[in-house]
Amino acid sequence: MSEEYSIRLPRVLRDGDDDGAVDVLREYFTRKVQKTGYLRTGALWDSWDPSGRRLEDFDRFTAEDLVAVTLLSVKVPGQGALILLGEKNAELNALLVEVGPDRDLASESEEMTADSAAWRLETALREIHGVGRTIASKLIARKRPRLYPIYDDVVGRMLETKAAHLEPVRQSLHARNGELHHRLLDLRDRAGLGDEVPTVRILDVLAWMQGKGYKPIAK
Repeated sequence: MSEEYSIRLPRVLRDGDDDGAVDVLREYFTRKVQKTGYLRTGALWDSWDPSGRRLEDFDRFTAEDLVAVTLLSVKVPGQGALILLGEKNAELNALLVEVGPDRDLASESEEMTADSAAWRLETALREIHGVGRTIASKLIARKRPRLYPIYDDVVGRMLETKAAHLEPVRQSLHARNGELHHRLLDLRDRAGLGDEVPTVRILDVLAWMQGKGYKPIAK
């Protein structure tokens, strides 16, 4: 693990290979998958808003959020969906309000602990049938994309955050006056991606693509 960060950076970031990082991002977000002829569904995740109500439903979990997470290859089972949108909906929405507006995780100077609203929201989601750590993180990231980093086993393995993810990522993005945050923003811009793709998502994609074995095109 780097002495400068609380996570293990993806290889392209550790090696200072910015051209490689840009290639990884373009591969994920802009190049069609040869097997299907379509973009990855995950490439559409950040801007997907078929009803046009995403901003209006900022503080409310909806059925559209449950469809959205399928773009990232997970699914809330039927019983869990009934609970999430039914008996637990008001409680979860109140926690979303408590989390506050979306903002860059790098700007959070306070430690994310079990008492933090975002952490308590994840805990409440994980108590629902069929909603584990990965699905909970993706549901929260759908509502607070700049604040909440997506977690799955691949990302956790690459970043060495299986024991804890949210706080180590926050520390790493906040450290050294947000140096990593600004570097990720620069890579996003160089890859030609829009503002709807936050830095936590850039980090997630770089780690996930490495874990899936993608090798950047050599220059």
